[in-house]
Amino acid sequence: MRRRRFLAGSAALLAAAGARSDASRRKAEEKATMTRPSGALTDVEGIRVGHHTDSRRPTGCTVVLAEESATAGVDVRGGAPGTRETALLDPVNTVSAIHAIVLAGGSVFGLAAADGAVRYLAEKRVGFPMPDARIPIVPAAILYDLNVGDAEIRPTPEWGYAAAKAAAGGPDARLAQGNVGAGAGASVGKLMGRERAMKGGLGTASLKLPGGLVVGALVAVNSVGDVYHYESGQLMAGARTADGKHLADVAAMIRRGEMPAVKGLAESTTIGVVATNAVLSKSQAAKVAQMAHDGLARTIRPVHTPFDGDTLFAVSTGKLRRAGAASREPAFVAIIGALAADAVAQAVVAAILHAASIPGIPSYSDFRRKE
Repeated sequence: MRRRRFLAGSAALLAAAGARSDASRRKAEEKATMTRPSGALTDVEGIRVGHHTDSRRPTGCTVVLAEESATAGVDVRGGAPGTRETALLDPVNTVSAIHAIVLAGGSVFGLAAADGAVRYLAEKRVGFPMPDARIPIVPAAILYDLNVGDAEIRPTPEWGYAAAKAAAGGPDARLAQGNVGAGAGASVGKLMGRERAMKGGLGTASLKLPGGLVVGALVAVNSVGDVYHYESGQLMAGARTADGKHLADVAAMIRRGEMPAVKGLAESTTIGVVATNAVLSKSQAAKVAQMAHDGLARTIRPVHTPFDGDTLFAVSTGKLRRAGAASREPAFVAIIGALAADAVAQAVVAAILHAASIPGIPSYSDFRRKE
C-alpha cells in the first residue's frame, strides 16, 4: 500500500515537473520567435505626438500634430465608429490638409478633446486660411473605455489642449506607450465578456528605408478580438478561459461553433494614425489608410466587426522632396501602403507589450508570468 502511494505521488510530481518544463519551453520558444517592434510615429519628420492621461479611471487622449499642415486620408472599417471631421478628408472635398489628429477614450464624450487641440492651434495662428481667421483642421476618432473605472471621468477640451502642448517629435522624442493617452483604458479580447478581457493600450512603430523614406504608425488597441504576433502568429492577449488562467483562443472557439457573449461586444474599437514623409495626394493618402488596415487584420482576430469602430488615418508630411514625381506613382504608393500595414501590425503588438495591468484586467506581461 505504501509503495503504491509512493509511486502515485512520484508520478504526480513528475507530471507537474513535466508540465512546468513544457510551459517554460513554450515561453522560451515564444520569446525566441517574437521580434519586438521598434521606432515611433515621431520618426516621420514634421510629426509630433503628445498624450494626456488621467490615471484615476484610467482614460486619456493623444494628439498627433502636423503644424506645418499635412495631406491626409482616412479609412473606416468598423461597424460602430465615433469620428469627427472625417467627411472633409474625402478626396472630392475642398480642404486638402490637416493640422492635427486627435485619438481619445471616453466614447462620444472623448470627441470634446479635439476642441482643445483646435484652441491650441488657433492660439498659434495655425489653420486653413479664411478671410476672418485661420481654421485648424483637426479630425478625431474615439474608442469606448467607459467600462473601466468611473464613467463620469471623460476626456475634455482641457485634456486635448494639454496633450497638444506636451507634443514632442523627432527620433529623440521617447514616445510613451502602453497605458497612456487614448490607450490608457483600452482592453482586448471581449468576445467572452469584459470580465475575461486583457489589457490593451497604445503602441507605435516605424520603418525606415535606405533612401530616406519613413513610414510610422501609432495605434490605440481596444479590440473585440484577440491579438496575435505579426510574425510568429502566436496568440498574445485576448479572451481568457472561465477560470482566468489561460487564453481561450476565440478563433478556435468560433470554428467549433461556440457562441460568444453578447455583453461587452460594443465596448471596443481600434483607432490610429499612419504617417510618411513621402509626398502623397489626398486620394493616395486614403489608399494608404485603406491598405494600413491589413496590419490590423494580421494581428487582431476577429477585426472590423459590427461592434468595433476601427478607424485609421494616413498623413503625408511631404518632407521627402527628393523622391520627386516618383512618389506619386501608383507603384510607390503601393510600397508606402505595404509599409504602413507592417508598421500598424508592429504598433498593435507594441501596445500589448507595453500595457500594464489594471484591477481586473491583466496585461500580457503579468499574465505570461503567472501562466
